[in-house]
Amino acid sequence: MYNQKKIETHQDSGYFIRLKMDEQLNKRRMKDSTAYQRFKKVREELKMTQNQFAEKLDWSASIADIERGKTRISGKLTMRLLQQFHINPLWLFGESETQYLNPDPTDVLPKAITINESGKENILLVNSKASAGYGNNLEDPEYLHQLPAFGMPLADFQHASFRGFQIQGDSMFPLVDSGDWVLAKAVESVEDIHKDRVYIIVEKEGIRLKKVYRIPEKDRLELISLNPEYTPVEIPLSQVQEIWEYHSKISIGTEHLNRLTLEDVYKEIQDLKKQMKSY
Repeated sequence: MYNQKKIETHQDSGYFIRLKMDEQLNKRRMKDSTAYQRFKKVREELKMTQNQFAEKLDWSASIADIERGKTRISGKLTMRLLQQFHINPLWLFGESETQYLNPDPTDVLPKAITINESGKENILLVNSKASAGYGNNLEDPEYLHQLPAFGMPLADFQHASFRGFQIQGDSMFPLVDSGDWVLAKAVESVEDIHKDRVYIIVEKEGIRLKKVYRIPEKDRLELISLNPEYTPVEIPLSQVQEIWEYHSKISIGTEHLNRLTLEDVYKEIQDLKKQMKSY
């Protein structure tokens, strides 16, 4: 009797696991179905044949198979839709009602986001290793879904897009130490930059945490380190893909505490105030 009961328990557990797997599979199928329909809608709105559409996208695989749901829409194809026709990747996969993204060069909003099962936006985490490829994969939903993600219940993190970046180097010491994680809020436009604040600047080559000064007459940004050993640099606005405003940080471990005294902290705060006043 005991063995029989144990077998039934295992069967029940397997049944619930199958139910969960079926539920996840159905959600994936619904998302794919939406993408196929909207992919076809884009082509029809452009009044292109399937061959013309494939040629415009420089796509060798069958467009017909995608529209029939036989071939999934890859991140690479999603990126080409964005580049050629400004199609919002979130709209394509049914996670937004905004079909087109504004190609305004001053627009530095995140190119894509991910949401959890409750429909709330995730905070994606980009570690120091992933940051090298982050700028080249901003429009790739598959890449973004591979990044670790979590939600923050605090009110400060609601009603805005946040992302976490791991910082390497000491250019922003004492504000941030090497290995710290910076939680940053999305900036909508370069016009929203304030010279007394700190930002994550996303370029194709990687990310930088800096104070930022906008030079509108030259369409450039000046990036300023808090560590005086690093000289300011200028970059063209055209190579900036996203900007995130520093909100808070997470330090892991206590190594940095061993080299700091109360007098050190006070001196660093006073030096930081002087540096910020000078810009």
